[in-house]
Amino acid sequence: MNKRMQQCTRMGSRGGARTGIRAAVATALVLATVAMAGGCALPRPRVKVPVYAPSPSSTDGYDASSATPSYEPTYSPSPTQETYDPDGRSDVDGSNCDFSDSLRQFTYTVSITNPSSTDSFSYDMAVNWMKAKPADGKAYGLHERSITVGPGDTETYTAKYTVNQSSIGQFWFTCQITRAHKSRM
Repeated sequence: MNKRMQQCTRMGSRGGARTGIRAAVATALVLATVAMAGGCALPRPRVKVPVYAPSPSSTDGYDASSATPSYEPTYSPSPTQETYDPDGRSDVDGSNCDFSDSLRQFTYTVSITNPSSTDSFSYDMAVNWMKAKPADGKAYGLHERSITVGPGDTETYTAKYTVNQSSIGQFWFTCQITRAHKSRM
């Protein structure tokens, strides 16, 4: 009987220990669940989000008391009102600068390209055959002509100047487009 009681006692103490551990774990789980649900377990920091927070760079150059901003808007013309430089020499290209001994004539091929896609322009042209050696600013001849070029078109012509002398010795010359005044038609 003593042996049997010892067994019961051992079993009883072991069983009681298990029950106590189970109860403690269950209680801890219940408390953790309640704490988490109530928001107490992991406190969250409170963050206040402003409705409008301008960056420091967005206020540069702006006076809040003024109703208008301190910058000026830039103007860009519409495609139908293209701006143009009245000096149209950038639209002109020259080639084949020559002098014919037999004809006593200077020639120069001139090509004018109108860069506008909408407007026609008149070009008031002047071509000079200038003294090259010495280059003293004197002209041997001058050719002038007005020519109209349509939108996006290229017109090519040969500028000519005939020398009145019957015989010309050796000389040096250059061809120069000295004027290409451009006006809208």
